[in-house]
Amino acid sequence: MADSSSLASILVPKERGSWSLALEPVVLGLVAAPSMAGLPLAGAVLAGFLARRPLKLAATLPAVDPRRGPAKICAGLLAGLALLGVAGAAGLASPSALWPLLLAVPFGAAFLWYDLRQAMREAEAELAGSIAFALVPATFATVAARPTAVALALAVLMLARSVPTVLAVRAFLRTRKGQAGTGWPAFGAAVIAWAVTLALASRSLVPGLAPVLVTLLLIRTYFLISPFAPAWSATRLGIVEAVAGAIYVVALGLAAH
Repeated sequence: MADSSSLASILVPKERGSWSLALEPVVLGLVAAPSMAGLPLAGAVLAGFLARRPLKLAATLPAVDPRRGPAKICAGLLAGLALLGVAGAAGLASPSALWPLLLAVPFGAAFLWYDLRQAMREAEAELAGSIAFALVPATFATVAARPTAVALALAVLMLARSVPTVLAVRAFLRTRKGQAGTGWPAFGAAVIAWAVTLALASRSLVPGLAPVLVTLLLIRTYFLISPFAPAWSATRLGIVEAVAGAIYVVALGLAAH
């Protein structure tokens, strides 16, 4: 049996920011649309998130590497737990209520494809992963018997947070490293997120607080890509974004609930 440090190296993702992108949608879903079915669904999402690294190690490590065997076991156990969680949610709600998960599958598959080819750091990979998780709150809403429009609006709120964040953080870090790049795609995505959120709020599909928070994210995005961007380290930026994300999902979740 591998020791605890070895198991940590197999299970724990190295990318700190991935925790926020994966867990923020779960928190938003649980707070905005609480239900008994949401609990096993949250467990399924967490198990699926943790299964990514051992699956990658099992698929890419050479046969002689001592981590490959434990990685296969961990990947299998976590995949089984994810399936049990989905089955539990289906049993407590109904299988048809899980239809929003189908929207996330293509993006999750694209992310996994990039990851297994050691291209996790590519923009396409990060965007695919963030979109896959951002669509999850819609499922929390449907298993809680919320209307389809409300469920999709909840996913839009998460996309308004995750997509501009991925692009802005990438642009900021590339600039800090002296690499070529532009932050305008991040700003454009933030403007679109603001406009869509405002339109949804005008139709009472999202809380009135949503446009306010998305406006703050828009200002944050411009700040990170502007000449006035702070000289923060990647670690400090990660902490700031984790706090901002927690405030965003909890505040919107409570407002929506």
